Amino acid sequence: MTTSLRRGIIALLFLAGLSASRADSQTTPAQAPASPYAALARPTNTWNQTEREIGFAHWDSIWPSRAVPRGTTVHPLPVGAPIAAFAPGTENAAWLDGFMSAQKVAGLLVLQDGRIRLERYGLGHDSTRRWTSQSVAKSITSTLVGAALKDGYIKSLDDPVSRYVAGLRGSAYDSVTIRQLLTMTSGVRWTEVYTDTTTDTWRFYAERAPPGMSRTVSYMRKLPREAPPGTKWSYSTGETHLLGVLVSEATKKPLAQYLSEKIWAPYGMEHDAAWEIDPTNSEMAGCCLHVALRDYARFGQFILDGARIDGQSIVPDGYLEAATSTQVETSIPGRGYGYQWWTAPSGRFAAIGIYGQMIDVDPKRRIVIVTSSAWPEPTSQARSDARAELVRRITVAIVRETR
Repeated sequence: MTTSLRRGIIALLFLAGLSASRADSQTTPAQAPASPYAALARPTNTWNQTEREIGFAHWDSIWPSRAVPRGTTVHPLPVGAPIAAFAPGTENAAWLDGFMSAQKVAGLLVLQDGRIRLERYGLGHDSTRRWTSQSVAKSITSTLVGAALKDGYIKSLDDPVSRYVAGLRGSAYDSVTIRQLLTMTSGVRWTEVYTDTTTDTWRFYAERAPPGMSRTVSYMRKLPREAPPGTKWSYSTGETHLLGVLVSEATKKPLAQYLSEKIWAPYGMEHDAAWEIDPTNSEMAGCCLHVALRDYARFGQFILDGARIDGQSIVPDGYLEAATSTQVETSIPGRGYGYQWWTAPSGRFAAIGIYGQMIDVDPKRRIVIVTSSAWPEPTSQARSDARAELVRRITVAIVRETR
């Protein structure tokens, strides 16, 4: 899409004045940000492809968000030698051009040993602009749980969640531990289907919380138990939202502030981030961070290097190893689950979000691969397979260079 066409569409969106009734955040016309993108403040499953590409790039101009300030220094990402197998004119270069176009990729970045080996942009995106994280945010929330544990705000991962979130007392979460939330094995029933508005994924966003209670707690405390805690894995964005509430309750700080203090500023992210907040002023911890591509890559490198700042890890000894290794088997072929990280038998682990978002980390080869995308569908086996092929080709190319 050309820049002039994109600008024309933005103008049309502004003039259209479409209803700002997004179930995702309960945003109303009075609450909607005063921006040319306000017309997109409606259920995201109603967006067409052009609106999706625009909306993912301007998320914090559509939904209320809290800033995650960067610091005064920037962690360097020096440019390394380009991956020779992807040089212009090669088979891989032609394949990558097709992949970028077919998979609606806004940004692709490959780091090896902290150096940029490959960087590509599409959909009018560039290195200065931000893109929505979707569920990539879950892995960042997990890291903040580890930080709160190291800081002493959380005493043990085996503490019941309701010890820190008073509104959950008397609910099915009374017997659920923080560790079980991290591994999504609470046994509390939650249905997550992105194309079905009758599931919890959608009903959650219509919740009207009582005064003084977060929307997350208000909704989640009503859910029934379907299995004993620790016995069944079930993917639940609502439970990552609960982890965010828990960290905020324990630290007495907004999640965005804690992220800035623990990682964004001291590690040296290049740009401020933004985290969507719900109508009760809580960050949407299971999704909806707005981050620049290189800062996604910096986060991957931060984890690869042991979550260290000035030589000291911000999480307890052993936490990161547990978080990024398989704690429970899942229903996804070839994928296990750690603490809000997807794991693989090869030792790789990844933060993954719908519509094609990914931070893939290969500790053995010290590779970080990041994609920001606008898939036409939230999930797709064919597109996941294509992304796996991207990871494979990049890995094979780098390994062959070292032989």
